[in-house]
Amino acid sequence: MGSQGRSGLPGNGGPGEGEGEDEGGEARKLQEGRVARGKRRKGKGRAGARQGGSGRGAEGRPEPQRANEAAGRGAEAAARAGPGEEGEGGGSVEEGARRSVRGDEASAGAGKEAEGRDDGQEERRVRTGRREDASPGRAEGREAEAWGGIAGAGAALVAEAEEEAAAREPPGRPAAGPALWRLPEELLLLICSYLDMRALGRLAQVCRWLRRFTSCDLLWRRIARASLNSGFSRLGTDLMASVPVKERVKVSQNWKLGRCREGILLKWRCSQMPWMQLEGDSLYISQANFILAYQFRPDGASLNRRPLGVFAGHDEDVCHFVLANSHIISAGGDGKIGVHKIHSTFTVKYSAHEQEVNCVDCKGGIIVSGSRDRTAKVWSLASGRLGQCLHTIQTEDRVWSIAVSPLLSSFVTGTACCRHFSPLRIWDLNSGQLMTHLGSDFPPGAGVLDLMYESPFTLLSCGYDTYVRYWDLRASVRKCVMEWEEPHDSTLYCLQTDGNHLLATGSSYYGVVRLWDRRQRACLHAFPLTSTPLSSPVYCLRFTTKHLYAALSYNLHILDFQNP
Repeated sequence: MGSQGRSGLPGNGGPGEGEGEDEGGEARKLQEGRVARGKRRKGKGRAGARQGGSGRGAEGRPEPQRANEAAGRGAEAAARAGPGEEGEGGGSVEEGARRSVRGDEASAGAGKEAEGRDDGQEERRVRTGRREDASPGRAEGREAEAWGGIAGAGAALVAEAEEEAAAREPPGRPAAGPALWRLPEELLLLICSYLDMRALGRLAQVCRWLRRFTSCDLLWRRIARASLNSGFSRLGTDLMASVPVKERVKVSQNWKLGRCREGILLKWRCSQMPWMQLEGDSLYISQANFILAYQFRPDGASLNRRPLGVFAGHDEDVCHFVLANSHIISAGGDGKIGVHKIHSTFTVKYSAHEQEVNCVDCKGGIIVSGSRDRTAKVWSLASGRLGQCLHTIQTEDRVWSIAVSPLLSSFVTGTACCRHFSPLRIWDLNSGQLMTHLGSDFPPGAGVLDLMYESPFTLLSCGYDTYVRYWDLRASVRKCVMEWEEPHDSTLYCLQTDGNHLLATGSSYYGVVRLWDRRQRACLHAFPLTSTPLSSPVYCLRFTTKHLYAALSYNLHILDFQNP
């Protein structure tokens, strides 16, 4: 009966026609029921997809009922199929039911496909026999993928908003990642303190939070103390607390490798023997019988051309000067000492020696001076006793350099070494009596041109014998504890130290500035600042953590280590 009903033609009458009409009515009723159930399933399937992502679990119907509905769909599809379709699809109601069961599982899992497609589309899906439809798990995966695409778009927008908010706010500790980063910051600081400079630099490239964390001064302090010219003294005192330690360590690598950019800050027309001092963002330099004060620009590598102040009073060239207690104490070739107020026009000069005053120093309200007349004198800086000599010391040799101890108990003189005694001698500041000699094997003519106290018990000296010597009064006064020899056998006119590992010297030929690491014997780097026609000694040099300034006969040079 089923095959006759399907093969009968409309309008021909006979038993086949009546049966076909009955079957068609029943098919329409079944179809209307399926549409109603499909709408209910649609709503339930969507709710289930939102809750669990599975249409089958959302529908919650028992398996026998689902099998019956699938069998009904298969029967209806077989009733609608023609002869040709029967041959293609298999011609069996049971087989159509089985295929519709598989298709129903896929459509129930997808939800949206069951709503938008008619029965013809269902039949075509049954005929094609897709492999993915045969697998309910794959159909459910496709639905999850569709919902995941929508959720992914929303997540992208949320991530974009979070990135913008993170750009506006300081980075916080990452919520995910290795368990190491979730430790307390104190413990992390202790762990990272064992890393070297390169490891800390690489760690800073991981994320913004680690970049901020590894910029902590505590992590770089140990590395900075072992670096050159990083602003730390030998005892660990931070001399430049306002500058981040990490930045100073970065610049110190340029000092170590000798990377710098050379330039000229000032020029003068005639040959000079300039001396200079640094004070904050100001540079004081002597030119002939004047002392000029210039202000640095913010980069520290250039000067404002117009001087802040001009300090005069000497009749001949200024040989030496120091800054102390907001005063400039100057020594001139006219045998006079000048006292200038830095921030006013107050100037006092008085006759101090019979010949030119080669050197002067001032600490704690006490001035000491040394002259070519083979004497050293002690003066008071107090306003009521200004210009009053406290002690006159017969050195029996020309005095080239002088320095007061930080303890204000003694001072040391460096002489020309033309006599048969040491050019370095220490004198009591209160009584003017000789306390001790330094060294015992100086050759004749090994005069000391520059010296400086580094601490109350240590000092540095250099001069005609081409050596830089480091003295420790606690160890021995007869022999220096360390010495460095100028490789080109040139006189050393001046020296400067960072108080820790770096040492800079100025030579007499070709304006050579040398950098030394005091932990090594050999010179680190040499910078010749003049050529043969303009060969000049380096009369004075000073440096900061970023720049080195060297005064020669005709110009003032700068070595910029911050921007090589």
